[in-house]
Amino acid sequence: MAKQTVCGVDIGGTKTAIVLSSGPPEIDERIAFPTNPADGPDGTIERIKQSIHQALSSQRLSHSDLRAIGVSCGSPLDLTNGVIQQPPNLPTWKDVPIKAILEAEFHNKCFLENDANAGALAEFRFGAALGTQNMIFLTMGTGIGAGLILNGALYRGASQLAGEIGHVRLTHSGPNGHNKSGAIEGWASGAGMAAVARDAIQIAIANGQNTLLAVPNGHAAHCVSARAIWEAAQAGDDLATSIISATGERLGEAMAILIDLLNPECIAVGGLALRMGDALLGPARTVVMRECLSTSAHACRIVPAGLGEQVGDVAAICVALEGLNGGQ
Repeated sequence: MAKQTVCGVDIGGTKTAIVLSSGPPEIDERIAFPTNPADGPDGTIERIKQSIHQALSSQRLSHSDLRAIGVSCGSPLDLTNGVIQQPPNLPTWKDVPIKAILEAEFHNKCFLENDANAGALAEFRFGAALGTQNMIFLTMGTGIGAGLILNGALYRGASQLAGEIGHVRLTHSGPNGHNKSGAIEGWASGAGMAAVARDAIQIAIANGQNTLLAVPNGHAAHCVSARAIWEAAQAGDDLATSIISATGERLGEAMAILIDLLNPECIAVGGLALRMGDALLGPARTVVMRECLSTSAHACRIVPAGLGEQVGDVAAICVALEGLNGGQ
């Protein structure tokens, strides 16, 4: 077991997870804790170190038993030097040399990758896209990004920024995403869904429509979230159901662009799709069949991430594996 063990570190805006695996995608040990971006990186990095030590100790392993450490984090990143460059969900993490920090602590190779690419590797190796050569992974959490596997290899692009589908403008006006009105992230992400919901709630209230999403005083809740919308939809709220469907349609428009450009065999979607399933992906598939070249549309499966809620953990492990295989 010792010779096979790799460590994955999944750093998110709300949660960080440390995992050990001696036989991916199975996880031998997992430690998770909240991430508080406002506190800066120092405290989180210290807890990452402590958690890796704790996980190794729990498995009766030492530093020398690790093959590599993989870190998955949101962009922007300097992948060559292993530096986190102030991602939107970690605004206080400015130029953090995570690779150098962890290599100095554990005397082992450390590799860094953005979370969409890492998710693509996980789904390609072990998930819904197993057996394909061309696939796309969409993160679809608070924001949305794409990881691309083309001809069996991860595609990063000239500036290592390939897959920033959230930045593509879908409409001339609309909710803001990626600092651009009408961008795909403004329409088809968790934050985008919440923004659309706030406007829809105000219109519904003005028209005398009842909705579980309104606060008791008859106003749109500023704290409305994708989770609250999903819970309201499950309780039978018509407005919430229509918001999810509309988000799915915008997601389908984004997918249609990707499918016509890249002709993938599979698009696997994490985040919201894991919880909302066909309520979100059904409308997306309908739009894809309408918008895409027919042959390309029929060649592509659109599915929730096959690894489910474990995709982030396996993604971080896959960063280590990809690095060991010469991918970085």
